[in-house]
Amino acid sequence: MLLVVYDILGRQVKTLVNTSQRAGYKSIKWNGINDQGQLVSAGMYFYHLQAGKFSKVRKMVLLK
Repeated sequence: MLLVVYDILGRQVKTLVNTSQRAGYKSIKWNGINDQGQLVSAGMYFYHLQAGKFSKVRKMVLLK
């Protein structure tokens, strides 16, 4: 499973998951920290979820 967060310009912000996962429901929380350990600003972000042949991109809003 791969779960990556991107900013509005399409730049990768944070890789949340990049490991094999067993089937089932999952819950993942993002604390607003990027891959460099810095706090990102509030705003619109996109996340890309890929699991096997399934792939989906959705919008999300980070509020502080």
